[in-house]
Amino acid sequence: MRQIKCVISLVTFLLLSFDLFAAEGKLIGTAGLMQVEGSGGGGIVPWATLAGYDSQDQTSFSVATTQVDVDDYRLNVLAGAFSLYDRVELSIAHQRFDLKSLGGEIKQNVVGAKFKLYGDVVFSQLPQISLGIQHKKLEDGTIASALGAGSSSSGTDFYIAATKVHLGAIAGFNAVWNLTARATKANELGLLGFGGPVQQDYELMLEASFGILLSRHLAVGAEYRQKPDNLGLGEDDWMDFFISYIPSKNFNFTLAYANLGSIAGAPDQSGLYLSVNGQLW
Repeated sequence: MRQIKCVISLVTFLLLSFDLFAAEGKLIGTAGLMQVEGSGGGGIVPWATLAGYDSQDQTSFSVATTQVDVDDYRLNVLAGAFSLYDRVELSIAHQRFDLKSLGGEIKQNVVGAKFKLYGDVVFSQLPQISLGIQHKKLEDGTIASALGAGSSSSGTDFYIAATKVHLGAIAGFNAVWNLTARATKANELGLLGFGGPVQQDYELMLEASFGILLSRHLAVGAEYRQKPDNLGLGEDDWMDFFISYIPSKNFNFTLAYANLGSIAGAPDQSGLYLSVNGQLW
């Protein structure tokens, strides 16, 4: 907890202290967050939006630090993403999964890419649609193997996402929704390996987000993420309820209540999600 607080404080200090600026190509808030695997979107769900505010003749670079602290586990994430000409996103994330009740930790690196296929999240009549990939590599697959995961310590997720902002849709407030379909073998994001005795093949999982922008600087909403149960340990779907404060395009803060259900047989894992996101240019 102390380490993630230090990182959050450092990121916040840098964003407030230097004359940083974000690309001006999009409306504030429409870049979303960087989710726990490093892709632009919500907290636990990648969206069709790209991580930055860049327009077709701009680039941007974003960073994020995130902690999800539940009863028996703690997930710390450091992530960065390039967004290029409002067309391509390249991301990287380092995850550290602390086993609070047992001791020890699991580390995983995620490299991602996202390609915008169609539309604009605000200005096109139909939703913005993007195709994404996330390649995940465990630094040590010992725990995953002990739980019955497949022999590989790496795996790749493929997803397609659709996102739309509706201006003034609910009592005059802007609303945003996202639907994502993901092909995956990952157990608990890949932290517990890929595949298992119940299922070794890819499965199609659905994910969704919905939010209301109460002002240009404040958003509330909820997310849901369906997950496979390859290990037969009763892996549950994830959900969260979030509030995001977006004082400027340079940075935002998100606080959420996360309900992650059963993880590796430990039931009722719920707690706080905290993330600080910054646009360095």
